[in-house]
Amino acid sequence: MFVAPDPGLLRLRVSLRAVLGVGLAVAAAELAGLSLTASITGGLAALLALFTVGDATVRKQAVTTALLPAAGFPVLALAATLHGMPLLRDAAFVAVVFCGVYARRWGPRGHALGIFAFMQFFVAQFLHAVPGQLPELYAAVALALLASATVRFGVWCIERRTPAPMPPAPLAGAGLERPSTRQAFQATAACAFAVVIGQFVSGDRWYWAVGTAWWIFVNTASRGETLVRGFRRVLGTVVGIAAGLLVAVPLHGAPGPTAALVAVCVFGIFYTAAPSYSWMMFFVTIMAGLLYGLLGVLHPGLLVLRFVETGVGALGAALAVLLVLPITTHAATEAWIQRALRRVHRCTDEAARRLAGDESADPAPHAAELEALLGRVRMALAPLVHPLSPLRARKARARQILVLLDDCAREVRGLAVVAADPDASHDVRLTAACRRVAVALDTLVDSEEALVGSFGPHPATAPRHHPGAEEALAHLHGLEQALTGLATPLRRAPEPALAST
Repeated sequence: MFVAPDPGLLRLRVSLRAVLGVGLAVAAAELAGLSLTASITGGLAALLALFTVGDATVRKQAVTTALLPAAGFPVLALAATLHGMPLLRDAAFVAVVFCGVYARRWGPRGHALGIFAFMQFFVAQFLHAVPGQLPELYAAVALALLASATVRFGVWCIERRTPAPMPPAPLAGAGLERPSTRQAFQATAACAFAVVIGQFVSGDRWYWAVGTAWWIFVNTASRGETLVRGFRRVLGTVVGIAAGLLVAVPLHGAPGPTAALVAVCVFGIFYTAAPSYSWMMFFVTIMAGLLYGLLGVLHPGLLVLRFVETGVGALGAALAVLLVLPITTHAATEAWIQRALRRVHRCTDEAARRLAGDESADPAPHAAELEALLGRVRMALAPLVHPLSPLRARKARARQILVLLDDCAREVRGLAVVAADPDASHDVRLTAACRRVAVALDTLVDSEEALVGSFGPHPATAPRHHPGAEEALAHLHGLEQALTGLATPLRRAPEPALAST
C-alpha cells in the first residue's frame, strides 16, 4: 500500500499537510484553555475540513470551508439539545442523514457540507455533548476551521501549484431516477436500521452502527459498489481493532504517546484513502481507540463492541441497497463509461482542431477530466473485478473494459501532448484518422445525435509527414483500435466501415 504510485508525491504532501492542520487546530484549542472534549471536537472538525472539501479551485474550496459552520453549528446544537430525548434525537439523526446525502446532487460543495453536518451530530453522540458545552464546542470548531484554512490556503497551498482536475459531477436523472435521490432514501433506511438494532446491541455506543452505514454510502453510486465498500470497511475495522488491542489499550490514554500515534493515524487516513478504503478504516479504527483512551473509557470490550456495531451498520447498508430503490451495478457502470467516452471524443476533437491551427483549442483540460472519470469507472467496476466475485465471465469482461479504457486514456494523453507542441503541424491524413475515431465513438456512445462529422474541417494544403503529425497519427490509430476493441465487451455491433479499418 505504501509503495502505491504517487505522481508528484501529491498524496504524501496532502497527508503531511493534514497532520500539520489538525495539529495546529488542537494546539489552538489547548492554548485557548478549552476542555479535552472541545479539543477533540476541534481536531475532528479540522480533519473533516481537510478531508471532505474537494472543489476544483482554491477559491471554491475556501468558500466551502467558510460555509461549514453554517451546516455544522445548527446540527451540533440540535444534537446537544436532544441528548436526553432519545426518540426525538434518533428521528433528527435520520433526518440529517437524508438531507446530507440528498445534498450530494449539488456537487463537491453539497457533498462536503452534508458530510460535515452528519459528523457534527455523530461527534455530539461520541462525546455525549450537552447544551452547556455548546459555546466551547463552537469556539473549538471555529478555531479548528481557521487553523486548517490557514494551513491549506496560506502556509501550504498545494492546489495553487498543482491544480486538481474537476471532480466528475454526479450522475444525472430526474426524481427517483437520480442516483443521489435514491441514495438518500437508501442511506436513510440503512441508518434507521442501524439506530434501532445498534441500540439493542448497546444503549451507549449505538452511533457507531449509524456512522458505519453512513460512510459506506460515501462515494458510491451502485449496489455493487456499496456492498464492496461495506466488506472493505468491516475488514479494515477488524484489523484495526486487533492493532488497537496491541497499541491503544496498553497506553491507557498517556497524552504524549497518544498524540504522536494520533498524528500517525491522521497521516495514514489521508495517505491511504485513495488507493485503499480498508487501510483507511484501519487507521480510523486505531485513532478512535486512541481518542477513547484519552477520554479514559477504553477497554478491550469496547473495541469488540465497535466491531459488532460496525457489522450492524454494514448489514443495514447491504439490506438497504438490495431492497430500497436499488441502483444496479450495470446501470451505474454504463453511465460512467458513456461519460468517459464522450470526454474521449471532446479531447480528440480539441486536439484535432489544435493541430489544424486553432490556437483556442486545448485538449489538456479534457484529458485531465478523462482521468477523473476513469477513476469513477474503476470504482463502479470494482464489484465485478473483486477477487471474491463469482461471476467469472462478467469479471473478465470488466477487466477487458478497464484495459481498453486505460489504452484510450494513454493515447488521449499522448495526443494532447503532441497538440501542445507549437512545431507540430497538420497532416491531411489526420482528417481521415479523426473521422474514423468519430465513427468508432458513434458506435459506442448512446446518443440520438451522431458524433461523426463533429470534428472541424482541416486544410488539405498543409504539409505532410511532419514528425508531430506522425506522432499524432500513431496516437489516433491506437485510440481507434482501443475504441474498436471496446465494441465487444460493451456489446455494441461494429459499423461495417470499422470492419475494414
